Amino acid sequence: VQLVESGGGLVQLGGSLRLSCAASGFTFSSYWMHWVRQAPEKGLEWVSAIRGDGDSIYYAESMKGRLTISRDNAENTLYLQMNSLKREDTAVYYCARDLTGWGDDDYWGQGTQVTISS
Repeated sequence: VQLVESGGGLVQLGGSLRLSCAASGFTFSSYWMHWVRQAPEKGLEWVSAIRGDGDSIYYAESMKGRLTISRDNAENTLYLQMNSLKREDTAVYYCARDLTGWGDDDYWGQGTQVTISS
């Protein structure tokens, strides 16, 4: 199993960014996938989740309205579109595979850094 995030970078306050997570080594469409982030000197924070078929989606309340999670099962890729970015969105963003569909993330990517500048 391999998960590789990309798309992070330095973005201005209020800007947008789309993160990608390329998955391999497993049947991607069979698994819930999550985005999780870690801000500097803070713990992990769950961001969003999407079911294997893409028909069930959840967002963290604090970020709802600014995010769109999606997936392309033909390309084995997970996405996170982030808009109206705030300083507090500065973090390393990870994608993770959910083994059971109940938040049991068993594989994680290496993360991609998102930094919001004013």
